[in-house]
Amino acid sequence: MHRSFYRFFALGTLAFVGLTAGANMAQAGIFHRKNKPLKTSDDALASVQSQQPDKALFDRAMLALKKGKYDIARLDLQTLLNTYPDSEYQMRAKLAIGDTWFKEGGAAAMEQAESEYKDFITFFPNQPEAAEAQMKVADIYYKQMEKPDRDPTQTVRAQEEYRQMILQFPDSTLIPQAKQHLREVQEVLANHEFDIGSYYLTRDDYAAATARLQSLIDSYPLYSHADEVLLGIGDAYAAEARAVQQLRLDAAAKERLNALYVSRAAQAYDRVILDYPMMAHADDARDHLEALNQPVPEPTQQAIAASEAQEQSRSVVNLKDKVVLLITARPSTQQASHLGQPLLADPPPVLAPEVLKQMMADITWAQHPDGKPAPTITASNAQTANDAGTATADSNAAAQGAAGSGSNSLQLQDVTGGSGGSNADTDTTSAQTVSAPSSEGTSAPQPSSPAGNSIQGAVGIDTASPASPNAWPSSVPQPNGGLPTVAPKDSTPLPTAQAPTEAPDQINDVPRGGHAVNTANDNTAVSGKKKKNPKPKFKAGDESSSKHKKKKGLDKLNPF
Repeated sequence: MHRSFYRFFALGTLAFVGLTAGANMAQAGIFHRKNKPLKTSDDALASVQSQQPDKALFDRAMLALKKGKYDIARLDLQTLLNTYPDSEYQMRAKLAIGDTWFKEGGAAAMEQAESEYKDFITFFPNQPEAAEAQMKVADIYYKQMEKPDRDPTQTVRAQEEYRQMILQFPDSTLIPQAKQHLREVQEVLANHEFDIGSYYLTRDDYAAATARLQSLIDSYPLYSHADEVLLGIGDAYAAEARAVQQLRLDAAAKERLNALYVSRAAQAYDRVILDYPMMAHADDARDHLEALNQPVPEPTQQAIAASEAQEQSRSVVNLKDKVVLLITARPSTQQASHLGQPLLADPPPVLAPEVLKQMMADITWAQHPDGKPAPTITASNAQTANDAGTATADSNAAAQGAAGSGSNSLQLQDVTGGSGGSNADTDTTSAQTVSAPSSEGTSAPQPSSPAGNSIQGAVGIDTASPASPNAWPSSVPQPNGGLPTVAPKDSTPLPTAQAPTEAPDQINDVPRGGHAVNTANDNTAVSGKKKKNPKPKFKAGDESSSKHKKKKGLDKLNPF
């Protein structure tokens, strides 16, 4: 018994000594658990062995960012920027602050991230990380894109930022990724434009449909449904050719106009076969050409190989992807091409008013084929747009830029008639005459104003150049400092206005005499005094009222 007791006591003593020694060793740091160091993939400067406090702050911020503690990471990074302005981690800390907002997500956080990235590009424009910051700015809008039937504002901004990144940092290693994202963004924008053009086509608005679809194929040639776009353009011109038969034109003009629209439709169908021969609707384009009795072209082997490679680069959309697309707000970018160079600048758009002007010019050309052919109206052709009577915003800007080059003053243009327009840039006096009423009631021709005075020339005031004073109404020196007096040609006073004819008497249902005024008995009270406002006596034969009927029953007791 005593032996077992001593044995138990000895074991307890050894355990106590072991626990005490373990505690001392843990306190000394022998078994202390250290934090895992950051990998080089998390940060480029993580492999640098340093015991400097700025390095410790930066590592701690990166660890907090990795764990999703964005507030703590921003606090450590801001402390690093404020405390150690000469630290080698200043640039990475500035970029990492934007990363904390970017990974946090949300509309407000994305705005803060964009601001931080833009500041980084401003302070460090020549560093390789500036391309990364610009890429992150474009990714902000890329993540906020919506479906093609929604507001395309975020999608348009994403396209602008990716284009700026490719143009500003062409040597960056992120260029392939930026180009692929730009193709996906342009795929979404092309879907948006295609939906609008298809809607106009179903509404038989061929001018608007042609303008929208033509602008689409010019801006996004890598679109996955480019063949359908060209088919829509051809169908619009084919419909215009069929509608020519309803116009009030002679047979020869109808034939010329029909042949013109058929050739334009065939040109669109030809492009489907030649540029996109491996797309699904290439055979439909051949059928349309045969229906129009037009020759069917044959694509080259190079075009077939390029079209096939482009179609194979697109991802296949399966049933699962379609189901996910129905329940998410994100647009589908799987059909975007992975080959080809996306356009980095938008070509001049084709507007519906320009297409309408072209159609009117085509009709004029069909009626008068001996004249010049109908010009192709573009946004930069300001003179043609002015002759047509209406000008787009782009043509107005081009005209003002041409007239006011080197000057910021406003340039006036001549007011033209229906026969044609005059150039606002010329300094010579126009030979056009304006008719003004003369004293005999006939129309007398008068010289029009100079080219710069279109407003006065339109109302018929003679304002010739001051260099030729004989052209003014009076060449005699005037007492007002020698300046000529501007007066109208005909100063004959107008005839006196005639008095208006007297209006006939108004005819009313009630005679002018009104009701007969009651005499003595009606106007005199019982006391013999006259009433101030005598009331006419009620006559049951002339008027009908329930107020003057005799009361019956309990109504007799009602004093009112």
